[in-house]
Amino acid sequence: MAENYDVIVLGSGPGGYVAAIRSAQLGLKTAIVERELLGGICLNWGCIPTKALLRSAEIYHYMQHAKDYGLAAKEIEADLEAVVKRSRGVAKQLNQGVTHLMKKNKIAVHMGVGTFKNANTLEVKGDKGTETISAKHIIIATGARARDLPFAPADGKRVWTYRHAMTPKEMPSKLLVIGSGAIGIEFASFYKDMGADVTVVEMLDRIVPVEDKDVSTFLEKQLTKQGMTIRTGAALEELKVSDTGVSAKIKGKDGKVESSEFSHVIVAIGIQPNTENIGIEKLVEMDRGFIQIDPYGRTRTKGVWAIGDCAPGPWLAHKASHEGVTAAEAIAQELGNEDVHPHPLDRNNIPGCTYCHPQIASVGMTEAKAKEAGYEVKVGNFPFIGNGKAIALGEPEGFVKTVFDAKTGELLGAHMIGAEVTEMIQGYVVGKTLETTEAELMNTVFPHPTISETMHESVLGAYGRALHI
Repeated sequence: MAENYDVIVLGSGPGGYVAAIRSAQLGLKTAIVERELLGGICLNWGCIPTKALLRSAEIYHYMQHAKDYGLAAKEIEADLEAVVKRSRGVAKQLNQGVTHLMKKNKIAVHMGVGTFKNANTLEVKGDKGTETISAKHIIIATGARARDLPFAPADGKRVWTYRHAMTPKEMPSKLLVIGSGAIGIEFASFYKDMGADVTVVEMLDRIVPVEDKDVSTFLEKQLTKQGMTIRTGAALEELKVSDTGVSAKIKGKDGKVESSEFSHVIVAIGIQPNTENIGIEKLVEMDRGFIQIDPYGRTRTKGVWAIGDCAPGPWLAHKASHEGVTAAEAIAQELGNEDVHPHPLDRNNIPGCTYCHPQIASVGMTEAKAKEAGYEVKVGNFPFIGNGKAIALGEPEGFVKTVFDAKTGELLGAHMIGAEVTEMIQGYVVGKTLETTEAELMNTVFPHPTISETMHESVLGAYGRALHI
């Protein structure tokens, strides 16, 4: 006989396990189905272990520049195997944490591959056989995976996806990174800091193309200054893989095709959703494999929901977690809980962070997008070189840019590049969520000395009132 639940979550990434926890908190009998590791890609192969790698590279970078701080460090070495081991240890610790949270919240865990038999029933095939479970509501949180190059699929030896790049068996000597989104740029930054010769190829006319143009331009200058080769408006024409390396033909902006040799290649050209072979074709509407949902996570079939990377973007862990909470609360409301009041997801208030060196963080509209949308804008831009804390830290490279509606003072967007900006962007996210205007931000007291004062100065600068420049 099938085990019956109120909610089953298919997938245990940052969207899935959070949806399960919130469902259980609301008194719903909840189960989660996972085919590999609790925590999904983010905890085990994505956000968290990459940040552990980047932290090691950052410390290595500072050690090599100890003299800039009046210090001396000799015989500095990087042990790639130890760096990777630490990263995997961090991932394991968090995986164990999710396991604990499942037990704490009395969530049934079914390890195996889940397939829909109908809108309310899953068949789960695991090591211990096949079982059938059912629920009034099922949340699809199956995530996504890296896209392969059609003419050179990743082999884990010379051609890598992010998963291979996270557990390298050897240090690349000359690395080609294809794609300059967050994943590509983070790995380019990591391997450059660890000593590799790195080239980034981007098909569009600038790197990190979803960011404000000023941020893209500044980042390219900084990466080039660090010794990285950046090729924008370039297309990969061919890859030939051998036992000793990779030969790449790259077509430049001028139309000329050049051949270059590399030891390894990281393919970071986007993701594709894990929505095949799970029996949902007749239950949901899909666009390029992504499940179409309403702002609460509902699909076209009653009782079937979707969240995270298998649904429309942005494809970010924190967006998935937020969607998980929203869907769980909407389900509880449908099941008669009058005390919950779910709020639809506002994609304009989702921050984006890239943990390269220097870091990037943003929320809302770029200056160009705001103008395209018909806004008359006021723009403030304040450089880190005007901030005492940034200079004291030895991190004077960066800026904060804010975009306001000139007519209403509404904060339309904020864009930052520099040290620790990923920790600062939340101030603007809260402001946007509260529908703040320039007046509230101007009258906010920012602590001194902090890098966050650049945020205040940027706001003041948009209205001709910056104090320190």
